Amino acid sequence: MKRSRVTIAEVAEQAGVSVPTVSKVLNGRADVARSTRELVQQVVAESGYRRRGGATRRRTGLVDVVVDRLDSFWAMEVLRGAEAEARRTDRQVVLNTTGYDDPGSRAWLDRIAGRGSDGVVVVVGDRDPETSDRLAALEAPVVLLDPVGDAPPSFPTVGATNWAGGLAATEHLVALGHRRIGIVSGPPRLSSSQQRVDGYRAALRRAGVEAHEELVRHGDFLVGGGRAGAAALLDLRDPPTAVFAGSDMQAVGVYQEADRRGLRVPEDLSVVGFDDITVCEYLSPPLTTVRQPLARMAGESVRLALDEPRADVTGAAARLELATELVVRASTAVPGG
Repeated sequence: MKRSRVTIAEVAEQAGVSVPTVSKVLNGRADVARSTRELVQQVVAESGYRRRGGATRRRTGLVDVVVDRLDSFWAMEVLRGAEAEARRTDRQVVLNTTGYDDPGSRAWLDRIAGRGSDGVVVVVGDRDPETSDRLAALEAPVVLLDPVGDAPPSFPTVGATNWAGGLAATEHLVALGHRRIGIVSGPPRLSSSQQRVDGYRAALRRAGVEAHEELVRHGDFLVGGGRAGAAALLDLRDPPTAVFAGSDMQAVGVYQEADRRGLRVPEDLSVVGFDDITVCEYLSPPLTTVRQPLARMAGESVRLALDEPRADVTGAAARLELATELVVRASTAVPGG
């Protein structure tokens, strides 16, 4: 009876290491100890393991982009940038969504593994250890865009200067004369969300303004989260005169809650957002926001993936942060208009 083909999981078991470690060795990554690399290479040679398609991956002309959901301008900007860079290299983007799968489903990972794409860009909110392990085991290079928390050092990442953006937004409001400044950031588990809060606090400290914890709220980066956060802030006995929303969609929710209460923007409440998505210019009044170069971030992520980035001598993969910029429009004014 013909023996079935040796799998990467069997190689990992024989070597006493994880599947991602075997994948790193096979891909020539530097972030593996020499002794471990030699052990894995010995097991690979003795077991007769062969990678799909031989030692050299064939080009498929596909780039997988993974997002949680599509119902946001944020996701549209990311896809626009990814598609432009993929097209420049004569490739096509394959879109994968995780938000509509059954809870705990990783069917999107199975689909990606089966396609053998040239590169994978992952933009997902929650990434558990099992998902990270399976991503590391893919034969295609993987890049994380705006990663959750501290990304594993073996994954290249692309992000923005979130702390500097939070600092600039808050300093703008302080310069206008605001002292009671609320913030509705995103989920606290997201590093980008926490960095914006840290920048907000740093700006207040620099200005000698007390940072009250009651003025710090967390949402979900969506309209509903902004509205709920604004409601909690405006219900305070001493409500803020300005709100920094951690995303433009949350700023829309702040607008809605202010309008429900008969408050005018910016006469009664100044509002600053984050992202600078297309809708900002068409709000009434147009939204002051922190521009995050989403399309460029996505394009750089695709470029990194297709360049098959290697770890440096320290074992750390590429870390790219693009600059944010404050864009002042009509939603901010001195307290009282």
